Amino acid sequence: MSDVETAEIEQLMAGLDGKISSPMLLRKLGSYSRRNKLYHAAQALGSVIRTIFLLNWIGSRELRQEVTANTNKIESYNGFSKWLSFGGDVIAENDPDEQQKRLRYNDMVASSVILQNTVDMMRILQKLAREGWQFTDEDVSFLSPYLTSNVKRFGEFSLKLNRPPEPWIKDSVFQQAAGSLRVITPRQLDTEKTT
Repeated sequence: MSDVETAEIEQLMAGLDGKISSPMLLRKLGSYSRRNKLYHAAQALGSVIRTIFLLNWIGSRELRQEVTANTNKIESYNGFSKWLSFGGDVIAENDPDEQQKRLRYNDMVASSVILQNTVDMMRILQKLAREGWQFTDEDVSFLSPYLTSNVKRFGEFSLKLNRPPEPWIKDSVFQQAAGSLRVITPRQLDTEKTT
């Protein structure tokens, strides 16, 4: 192997450690010929990583359960988001910006409904706790915010923008969650798009 190829493989390994950006790494690998040794080295490394994961998958019941549970959560969200989407499954626009807008708007609506469902569930749990019911974190972990039976999908909606915020917004649980969110300014968004 030549010094150039060795340096390229070292750069690839540095990229896997986070020293170069993933997009740059993918562009570099995508531009190589299939006869290139770096291409084959990266392909072999990928095969090794997949094989190790599959062996761990076969040998660990806990890993299979965790992956299945997380996959089910993602599929539940996708089904929930699809239920909220107006206009069917197909995005008729060919403009990528319009397609991205539609997906983001749908995610925003889904996030809003999830927030309201979570607030409703929190209120019910607090009421049950005041009435003397006892439940564990494990019991609560079975609840899902992807409820649709309480949503009037095609109902009439009126926005009351002048009314004061609901009391739950000042609740310490939501204040902590809101404080941990990363606020993205328009300038940061533009910077992220260019990188």
